[in-house]
Amino acid sequence: MSTQYPGGQVKTSAPAVPDWLSLQGAVAVVTGGGTHLGLAMATALTQLGAEVHLVGRRADVLESAVQTLRQQGASAHAHPADAADEAAMQIVVQRAWQSRQRLDVMVCNAGGGQGREMAPDIKVKDLEATLRNNLTSTLVCAQAGARAMMPARQGAIITVGSIHATLGSDPQLYGPEFKRSSQSYHAAKGAILNLTRALACELAQHGLNVNCISPGQIPKPGIDPITRERFTAQVPLGRLGLPTDLNGAVALFASPAGRWITGQNLIVDGGWSAW
Repeated sequence: MSTQYPGGQVKTSAPAVPDWLSLQGAVAVVTGGGTHLGLAMATALTQLGAEVHLVGRRADVLESAVQTLRQQGASAHAHPADAADEAAMQIVVQRAWQSRQRLDVMVCNAGGGQGREMAPDIKVKDLEATLRNNLTSTLVCAQAGARAMMPARQGAIITVGSIHATLGSDPQLYGPEFKRSSQSYHAAKGAILNLTRALACELAQHGLNVNCISPGQIPKPGIDPITRERFTAQVPLGRLGLPTDLNGAVALFASPAGRWITGQNLIVDGGWSAW
């Protein structure tokens, strides 16, 4: 937006966020919020006006992320906790709610896979650990968030799946140094996707929206060149994803713009799953 002033001067200012997209005054909790996708989604929420509460197991990482957000003018807070621990997450939600007596958004992002073995050598202990990190944490956080949102009959719960919730993966695409998505990870993300649908149906009566974002290949820095090249060749849009590529999806599901959307899975993968 620009304004013309006498003498030919032009002053440019950022356009205001429209009401249907604004999160001004809202409170959001983001698990796994200290790095990568979680931090990117938290940043997007603050840019729409939300106060964010970051959850993670590494206190130093969380504090660094919070300081970065505060330097950008955001209201941000750190809560070191295990997202799969019911008692810990109930405390986190209570503290977040107390700041403004409300909770508007819960992003269930905590996750991660364990194990590298392929079938038929998958370790059951790796499956159990991966399910806890992803599926259990999603249920724990969704329910903790729902309890805080229900009195207001309004709130958005966002789960995080993956293209591997619905697709297998080709072992030939991975370079020797890349930690591939294990079958345990596929199973956990697939379960999150259908858990999202079930939660959406059951929490709709309380006015809550529950939706899933399924990212494609958005690697952390340092991905090996072989895997990068092979992955990129599989993306119709011709590049790998960036954490900020989730901004639109999280804004849609968190804001009033998504009020009539629930039980859905939005794949953000540059077209990977389209061919």
